[in-house]
Parts: sequence; C-alpha cells; structure tokens
Amino acid sequence: MKQPYAASPEASMGRRYPESAPTYRSEYQRDRDRIIHSSGFRRLEYKTQVFVNHEGDLYRTRLTHSLEVAQIARAVARTMGLDEDLTEAIALAHDLGHTPFGHAGQDALNACNKKYGGFEHNLQSLRVVDWLESSYADFQGLNLTFEAREGILKHCSLSHAKELGQVGQRFLDKTQPSLEAQLTNIADEIAYNNHDIDDGLRSGLITVEGLREVELFATSYDRVLWDYPELTGRKAIHETIRRMIGFLVVDLTENSTSLIQEAGVQTIDDVRYHPHTLIQFSQPVQKSNLQLKRYLRNNLYFHHKVYRMTRKAQLVIEGLYTAFIEDLKLLPPEHQALAEAYRQDKGEKGKALAVIDFIAGMTDRYARAEYKRLYDINQVL
Repeated sequence: MKQPYAASPEASMGRRYPESAPTYRSEYQRDRDRIIHSSGFRRLEYKTQVFVNHEGDLYRTRLTHSLEVAQIARAVARTMGLDEDLTEAIALAHDLGHTPFGHAGQDALNACNKKYGGFEHNLQSLRVVDWLESSYADFQGLNLTFEAREGILKHCSLSHAKELGQVGQRFLDKTQPSLEAQLTNIADEIAYNNHDIDDGLRSGLITVEGLREVELFATSYDRVLWDYPELTGRKAIHETIRRMIGFLVVDLTENSTSLIQEAGVQTIDDVRYHPHTLIQFSQPVQKSNLQLKRYLRNNLYFHHKVYRMTRKAQLVIEGLYTAFIEDLKLLPPEHQALAEAYRQDKGEKGKALAVIDFIAGMTDRYARAEYKRLYDINQVL
C-alpha cells in the first residue's frame, strides 16, 4: 500500500518544460521509460564497474550494475509503500554521467579540471538528463520530473549547488531528498559491495579464505555450508552473496520503517525537513558493512593488478583532456562547434565544460581508441 509520505506523481513539483500529462502512464513511469531509451543508458554497457570491459565478458559493467541497483531498490520500495517507478528511474539514471574506466576515470578527470571546478559524476549525470541527451523536438535533455532529478543528484558541492536553482537548493538548505532518492543511494551501496565480491572472487584477486575475515560474508558463508555441506564452487558463492543481499535488504527495510514511524512523518515535506535521512541500516549492520567496504578497498580496489589498470586509465583520461584543452581542432567537428559556443558564453570554463562532456560520455573502448588516434603515430585516423 502506498504510504502518504511517498513521492506522488500527481503531486510532482513538475518538469523544467511543461508537458501534457502522459496517457496510460504516471509521470514517473515516463521518466523511467525516457531513461531506458536514452543513448547515455545504452553506453553504460561499455563502461567499467571495477574490471575494464575487455578483461572478461562476465564482469559487471555500469549497465548491469544499474539494473541490479534498480532491482534491489524497487523491491524495497514496494515493501515500504514508496513509489516504485520513481525509485527505479533514479536507480537506472544514477550513473549516466560516469566517465569511462569507473572511479579511476572520474578521479583523473576531476584532477585535470581542477582549475575550472573539477568533475562530479552526479552533477554530470544531471547534466546528461537535463541537457546532453538530444532526442526530443520540444526541448534539450529528457525533461525529467524534479523528483527524478533530485534523486540523480545525490551529492553536490555547495559551489555547484548555487548554480543549479531549485534542484540544488537542498544542499544549501541542508534538507533531505525523497525517501525514494534516499533508498536508491543505499541500494547502490548494497549492489556494488556484494557484486564486487562476486567479480573479485571470479577474477581470483580475492579469496573466500580472506573474505571469511569479514563478518557479513563469514556469517552467510558458514550458514550456506551448514545447510549444504556438499556445495562448492560458484553455487556456494552465489548462495552466499544472495543471502548477504537478503540480510541487508531486510535490515534496511525494517530499520528504516522504524525510523519513519519514530519520526512521525506523514508527508513528503516531513521527510524533506527531517534533520536526518530516514533510510538507514541499523547501527550493527552499518558497522559490519563498513568492515566489508574496507576489506574490498584494501584487497580488491587497491590490488596491484586493478591498480595497474587504474593507472593506465588515468593516463588515457589525462592524455585526452590535455590534447583537447590545448587544441579544440582535435575534437570531432560537432564537438568543436559546441566548444566554441560554450567558450563564447562562459570563456575558458565553457571550453573545459565541452571537453568534459565529450570525455565523460565516452565508453571505455572509445576512450582507448581515441587515445591511440591522438598519440600512436601508426594508428589509422
């Protein structure tokens, strides 16, 4: 049953460009459908999660990660009586602005562009849906609802928030987004932590023995072995991860429901003006989840093989940025025109913005190919 504090498509704060109401769909269904049909969403198939796409066909990409986040978030939304369509829309769009090569690409682009305000992938995701998508006759972007846009912008610096108008105001006022947005943020964490375990084990960079030092994994793994003493290999791993996700989802659902009841919220405005987020794990599970994140950081993300690829990715991003900033004529013609238009409007910062848009929109393989075209004299142009 839909709760009174859930976001309501009938009471949406609207779109940037007014449109007539959709037929046979809610406003949030329309958001979700536009995201799925966008070119940015399709490109996620070839953007890195942890392992670069060409390293293996079975590793997660940004696309499969986004689908997994949407599944977890929508399931919890249904149980808690929140708006499922809005939750799914936010989940599917939350990584649209991510660079090639995952966090390595993001960090490199941020460092390159420090002079002009850095790079924030959440801000870039909003830019994708607000401006860079170009499919509709009446407007640029996807013209999503305010609620979808605020959910996509889950983090934002105060300097950038001041430039975003209504959707950035909550960072200045220190208010909260909808429960659907809060939920998607935690579902993202559940998905990448647990599925990075799966990919890490598949790659051989981390081991079951090492993971048994982590309480969340050890508890679920030992129960699997108790229930199925003969189970080994991929089935044992899959069953363990399935149980870990189930445990986290149940804790998140029950603890968040209790927090909402204790806070006495009745409307979405009550949610927005509450001093804290209301979608949270219980304290013991927060502690266990932090232990898991630290283990993955130290043993997977900083593994020397992953780190080597991370360094290669940084070199590619740095090389692309440097070349394009120094000479806009190296950009494809349509991007040259945009860069010149941006520069006339915003000066050198505008030129940098055009370069950022071009690089951030690349897939891993396109970025590698573009780097070769620029720096390998034997590469066919």
